[in-house]
Amino acid sequence: MQLIRLSFLSVLLLMAYSCHNQDAQKNNQQTIKKVNTMETNKKTTLKSILDEKKENFELKADDNKKKIYKKGIESVKESGILDKALKVGDLAPNFKLNNALGEPVELYQYLKKGKVILTWYRGGWCPYCNLTLHQLQLELPDFEANGAHLIALTPELPDKSLSTSEKHDLKFEVLSDIGNKVGKEYGIVFKLTNDVADIYNKSFDMNEYNGDESNELPLAATYIINENGNIVYAFLDADYRNRAEPSKLTEFLKSNK
Repeated sequence: MQLIRLSFLSVLLLMAYSCHNQDAQKNNQQTIKKVNTMETNKKTTLKSILDEKKENFELKADDNKKKIYKKGIESVKESGILDKALKVGDLAPNFKLNNALGEPVELYQYLKKGKVILTWYRGGWCPYCNLTLHQLQLELPDFEANGAHLIALTPELPDKSLSTSEKHDLKFEVLSDIGNKVGKEYGIVFKLTNDVADIYNKSFDMNEYNGDESNELPLAATYIINENGNIVYAFLDADYRNRAEPSKLTEFLKSNK
């Protein structure tokens, strides 16, 4: 009888160990799955996010709108702006602009602290810009770890840029380049086609966002400027849907310390 009890107890212990082991394996699998998911999210590129946005547009937009936007991009390419814009080796013009809180920010003062990643976004109304700002925010610790500060310029009025900053809880400077004055010094400002401007103004009143009726916007350009004020990296593209990859900016910083 004692032997039977011991055998029964052993079986119970084995069953308990087996259940515990299965639970542990299950928890481990869930942890591994969660880590893999986190790693996948971390490795998601801005390009893949923007490409998905482009695909959705192609599926949902009407043919006339797609035709107008395509002609708009072609117009930018044909304007010669990519040849006129400042490039690697050029001296970056200094500027002093107000941030979303009305505080003056000067480029060359920032350069005393290290390199500056200078990027332009068209406005809070632009979904491609918002996706880009979010990814830049995620990459910000890596920028700073490699001795660089991020500054974003927009032609939006300060009150509009503030709402964009608040919406994304941005941890970097967002400066209002009213009238695209700085953008013009860098040679990256172009005029929209009438058809594209009409769509923008009817959809969200771009002129109200920018405080003028010029129908001008900057390229979604990105520069890296070294401590001497020289441009050492330049991303220029006529298609506003294409942007500098944040991780590539970090790689450049690491290899050019």
